[in-house]
Amino acid sequence: MKYEPVKDNIFSLIRLFPTLRRIFYFCLDFILLRQRYVKREIKKYFKDGDRFYDAGAGFCQYSDYVLRRYPRAQVFATDLKTDYLQSYASYVGQRFSYQTADLVSFCPKISYNMAIAIDILEHIEDDRAVLRNLHNALKEGGYLIISTPSNLDKAARYAEEHVRPGYNKADLEKKLRDLGFKIVSSKYSYGPFGALAWKLQMKFPLAMLRATKYGAIFLPFWYLILSPLMELLMRLDILVDNKQGNGIIIVANKLPDRL
Repeated sequence: MKYEPVKDNIFSLIRLFPTLRRIFYFCLDFILLRQRYVKREIKKYFKDGDRFYDAGAGFCQYSDYVLRRYPRAQVFATDLKTDYLQSYASYVGQRFSYQTADLVSFCPKISYNMAIAIDILEHIEDDRAVLRNLHNALKEGGYLIISTPSNLDKAARYAEEHVRPGYNKADLEKKLRDLGFKIVSSKYSYGPFGALAWKLQMKFPLAMLRATKYGAIFLPFWYLILSPLMELLMRLDILVDNKQGNGIIIVANKLPDRL
């Protein structure tokens, strides 16, 4: 399945109707469990006044979260889609800067207290180069938050934009340690509860839309009836210690430079 055309269609709507952006961000928070994991880690380790690097920012929903929650934070974002970045910059105004960049070769000129790479690494063949540049972009003691599919996620194998079918968690941890990171936390997301929530929120509705032209009529009723169950499943996924799952959430800390 190709996700980029879907994202481009959504962006076209946001560009035509800028007021939809806030509604769209709310929908992402409801549908995407990973956003809850990532925001939880941001709240743990980011401080107001710090510098935040949103690597591969996409729709800039995490940049927006940091700017709204931390009034003195400075946010820098990169992505290959210049129009996405320009659109958000015109929407938010101050304390946000951006640059169109390839994460394999790009490293910011200044250092940051926190960097995030959310659903980025599975799209890039040379992931070590990306992780090295993220390491170099951080201040000593700075935090990197990664969200990526695990190799247990069968759906990730069929996403055409992915260059690998998810990560082995131990292998990803080793890559980070080899580059000079300390693993602060490493967890599976989308365990049994989260995986079921994803099926109810995404898999079944998409199947419904493909099956019949009237699927869009039923979707509002589907979400209205099942939203309490979806919410409960996502909260349970975050509360339990998943022994395995379709996603990986890692927080890593930049160690002092080796002598």
